[in-house]
Amino acid sequence: MSGLDWQRDGRDWPHREHSRFVTADGLNFHVQQMGEGPVLVLLHGTGGSSHSWHRVVPHLAERFTVVAPDLPLHGFTGGDPVSSQASMPGMVRALSALIDSLEIAPAAIVGHSAGAAIALEMARKGVVGDSTPIVGFSPALTPFPGAAAQIFPGLAKLLLLNPFVPRAFAGLARFRGDPAAFLERSTGSKTDPVSLRCYGKLFANHAHCRGVLAMMAHWDLESFSRRLSEIANPIQIVHARGDLAVPLGSVEGAAAKLANARLDVWDSLGHLAHEEAPERAAQVIAEFFETQMQGAG
Repeated sequence: MSGLDWQRDGRDWPHREHSRFVTADGLNFHVQQMGEGPVLVLLHGTGGSSHSWHRVVPHLAERFTVVAPDLPLHGFTGGDPVSSQASMPGMVRALSALIDSLEIAPAAIVGHSAGAAIALEMARKGVVGDSTPIVGFSPALTPFPGAAAQIFPGLAKLLLLNPFVPRAFAGLARFRGDPAAFLERSTGSKTDPVSLRCYGKLFANHAHCRGVLAMMAHWDLESFSRRLSEIANPIQIVHARGDLAVPLGSVEGAAAKLANARLDVWDSLGHLAHEEAPERAAQVIAEFFETQMQGAG
């Protein structure tokens, strides 16, 4: 299966000079690392890559060591879509191995959408301590409402079994060539030109598309959402009223289950709020981390 090629597709990737490849859990992880100080791990959402943080990272790198990997099956990390790494437990295991390989101790974890769910599961599984702050932007923490909860995972599994479907998705992305319109319709966000260029490359690659389908097929948010009350970490959730991908009501419900979470709702932004307002996102992350450290002291 032909994934993204770093020398070809990554030659103009944002912050390329801070990229490296690290072997962990049988994967060749693409990781970007910048700055010095306490370690912040940034996890992107389904369908994205580390590029999603490209305007947030420089602000954080002034005070922190920022580590942003491409998740398994995504971007330049790749992976086998029929492996256990497509599931949430598999991704948590792979990221835990990556943290060990990098020899870092995360002082906080930040996640967007499904990345926020992974961050919370890392805390629940003890990959990080129960005092480690977590920030979740537009978190996808509960199943689709109604019948969609049963339909979409099953549909994704069927599509994954057909090797022509990811190629068809990627072909449509290449020939229709309008990631901006697609993102705005599906997320309610208008992101920057650099990010759009990266999304265009991701959407046009059938291996990345197959990885996204695999993640959707193996994601069990129903079981995960029932265990949210087990997570004691301090959590800052940020959601946007214009988010077309994750309903505000589901985020409010999830926040209510968490023992130590607070919710901030932003106006006039969409699911990619951290891309639309990167300075504000970086400020929230830094201030929440520092507030928790002061409280611990």
